Amino acid sequence: MPYRWNQTSETEQELRLWPHNSLPPRGAMIAILSVFLFGLIPLLAMLGSVILWGLLPFLLLTVLGLWLAIQTNYRARSAFEVLTLNGSQAKLVHYTPGQGDQEWSCNRYWARPEMHIKGGPVPHYVTLIGDGREVEIGAFLSEDERITLYDDLVEKLRSPAAQ
Repeated sequence: MPYRWNQTSETEQELRLWPHNSLPPRGAMIAILSVFLFGLIPLLAMLGSVILWGLLPFLLLTVLGLWLAIQTNYRARSAFEVLTLNGSQAKLVHYTPGQGDQEWSCNRYWARPEMHIKGGPVPHYVTLIGDGREVEIGAFLSEDERITLYDDLVEKLRSPAAQ
């Protein structure tokens, strides 16, 4: 699961959520190298020809475009969320690269999770309600993970103090 509960002290616990990372950096390097090497195969027939210099920039642009796409994806996946629960407060911070952090906090007694099975941007959309605001949590998780997250949040927020 791309989230984990941590007990930070006797009275405080923390939930960290992050997007999936299905392509590690080593896999990205292998993919880019493979595209480059397979792109060289047709160019081998052009060795010693002027046509090689006409086709080579297109291969290099393809490899550069793939590298830029993977780097952009890594930057987007570096977003994460932290929900901190202590005896009296619930605080959610959404960290997004290149944008300001978004914070939400309220009295833990009034905080409650809500699941929107339909009508949200994704099925089984999970939000936290409290202090007159409703904020999303775990929108980048899969549907099954959001359902499990909702159940965890219901259990953790019902307990009077951090377990």
